[in-house]
Amino acid sequence: MLLGSKSIGLALAGLAAYAYYKYSKMTADEKRDLTNNIKEKGKKIFGSLVPESKNGSVSQEFGQSSTYGG
Repeated sequence: MLLGSKSIGLALAGLAAYAYYKYSKMTADEKRDLTNNIKEKGKKIFGSLVPESKNGSVSQEFGQSSTYGG
């Protein structure tokens, strides 16, 4: 079992190294597009998990506006 968990850790480290390499080779436009894509997916997930009635109160509780980036 211990060997399996070491293999998983090594695989995750390799995946993280590959992701860092790919990100470092991206242009500024590609990085911006990736960031915007991640933000949009986060908004969709947040919107589907948090009911609309709670959506505003959660944002207000943390001192954030109801829209991202603002």
